[in-house]
Amino acid sequence: MKTVLERLGIRDLNHGASTGSKWLTTKGKMNESVSPVNNKLIASVQSATLEDYETIVKKAEEAFKVWREIPAPQRGEVVRQIGNKLREHKEDLGYLVTWEMGKIYQEGLGEVQEMIDICDFAVGQSRLLNGFTMHSERKQHRMYDQYHPLGIVGLITSFNFPVAVWAWNAMVAAVCGDVVIWKPSSRTPLTAIATHNIIADVLKDNNVPEGVFNLIVAGSDVLGDNFVADRRIPLFSITGSTAVGKKLAGIIGARLGRTILELGGNNAVIIAPSANLEMAIKSVVFGAVGTAGQRCTSTRRLIVHESVYDEVVAKLKIAYQSVAQKIGNPLEKETLVGPLISEGAVKDFLHAIDKVQKEGGKLLYGGVSYDCENKDFCHYVVPALLEAENHYEIVQEETFAPILYIMKYKTIEEAIALNNGVPQGLSSSIFTENIRESELFLSETGSDCGIANINIGTSGAEIGGAFGGEKDTGGGRESGSDSWKSYMRRQTNTINYSTDLPLAQGIQFGF
Repeated sequence: MKTVLERLGIRDLNHGASTGSKWLTTKGKMNESVSPVNNKLIASVQSATLEDYETIVKKAEEAFKVWREIPAPQRGEVVRQIGNKLREHKEDLGYLVTWEMGKIYQEGLGEVQEMIDICDFAVGQSRLLNGFTMHSERKQHRMYDQYHPLGIVGLITSFNFPVAVWAWNAMVAAVCGDVVIWKPSSRTPLTAIATHNIIADVLKDNNVPEGVFNLIVAGSDVLGDNFVADRRIPLFSITGSTAVGKKLAGIIGARLGRTILELGGNNAVIIAPSANLEMAIKSVVFGAVGTAGQRCTSTRRLIVHESVYDEVVAKLKIAYQSVAQKIGNPLEKETLVGPLISEGAVKDFLHAIDKVQKEGGKLLYGGVSYDCENKDFCHYVVPALLEAENHYEIVQEETFAPILYIMKYKTIEEAIALNNGVPQGLSSSIFTENIRESELFLSETGSDCGIANINIGTSGAEIGGAFGGEKDTGGGRESGSDSWKSYMRRQTNTINYSTDLPLAQGIQFGF
């Protein structure tokens, strides 16, 4: 581990603020990054102060004035080189993601691959920041719309994808001509620092102004509501719980700022009578226990047709028994389930299981934690299978842990109603070979989620599609498709190349 940290530029004590390739000498509170893998200290970060924040914002404002005038394809070239640097450090950064966050190494590598993929996507996007030309109703007039950079993008990320979400936002924002101030989760500051160390040489080699890519590690007591209230930052992209998102969005909305909100998910998979059960079971198990249930797209509810219900439950029990033999150190090749992020997350897991049973649910498998007397192993739990009803209070909530609630349905319309019958609206899926069912699920009367899949699971979205959800998930979109438009301001232009001045709508105004 030590050699990995050294290659990533991580010391025993690290500064918590950067303007790109340069680090500020921070003097704030000490942030100790403790691995959930063994509950031991990895390294410490000297957090930033409000004075450091002011330095970063001023540097970002200066950098934006320069960066926005650099042609977009040239900005894309910088992003291309960042992608290549990430390729060079993929194994080490993936290792650190696993050690600091707890997801298995395969998923740590996958997260860094997402960073690389979005770099490739953004490079192409840098030549496709397209507007549209419209026909004017007035003779010898031309109309078109175009997009301009917004300015500073504030980026608040969560522990569960500590570096990928930064890349989703920062790489697209960068080719759009924006600059970024990144506030990572206080639980995973080292992966953020390592990322900035990786990109530093690219920024230097390309003379990228200090202040285009900024990082600040600070607690919410130093940089919280005041961060999102800052009028100098027109757009915030926030990943977190629905409760936190609602609070921060209210502060931003009060000043008419913009938001991209990626909040809670309560994602369901429907298994229809015609489903390929082998595919469905594999998908559901990964969706429910992958990342120890700590993805916003994790499968949390399973809606099974009554005709195949018993068979599905039996197969899931066998699968979960197999998975339970592979809980442990996420860096070991055979491990499938690593730790939860904290003891608090374990308590939430146990509370949810207790509550659903009190509401009338039935525990079918798992649902226990390991003895916390062994402090090296106190963040680990056995993924839980529970029979439940969709209306249970705890089922309506998102518990960020490997809990899967199973319920029956009779008709496809009932299944869709159950899928939609929660406050959240992020991801959804149906396994079916019936074209009517699949098309109904994707129709305007079907899934109300931002992501709706056929014969694949709820998690593992590709970067090419816009990522985000509806309802309490926040409505934001980031990453692929045309999400780049969120990072720019739109302008409609009309050019009169005639010698007359006709008014729109044929209005006559003579004087």
